[in-house]
Amino acid sequence: MKVPIHTIGDTPTPEYETSGAVAFDLRARQTTIINSKELGLVPTGVIIKTPPGYALMVYPRSSTPRKKGLLIPHGAGIIDQDYCGAEDEVLLQFYNFTEEAVTIEKGERVGQGTFVKIERVDFTPYNPEDKSRGGFGSTGSH
Repeated sequence: MKVPIHTIGDTPTPEYETSGAVAFDLRARQTTIINSKELGLVPTGVIIKTPPGYALMVYPRSSTPRKKGLLIPHGAGIIDQDYCGAEDEVLLQFYNFTEEAVTIEKGERVGQGTFVKIERVDFTPYNPEDKSRGGFGSTGSH
């Protein structure tokens, strides 16, 4: 699949680091400091035109929480197909859960992206009747 990409400045085009990798690495476009217990945005230096029928999903690298003390607060980021304009750089949002400020150096691999096939749906009303499972967290509580 060919995917249009625009890189900002001297940002390299993302690559799959091994032949078995299912996600490509995203690098920091600039050195970024995220203070303790705060959210920060790390620019990746790429604008990607996600193909129709796909979503671009972004995640931290598996080593990022252990090495840096950073988590993406919602677990993953969803990049929509129409987020591809001149100002639509892919940003990684991180929460610093450590007691110290964390520095992410320019060029450092901190995230990864993968394309996921999606399908839009048309919702239709229905009546759930009396088939309740018992609410949130009810699986296995019987």
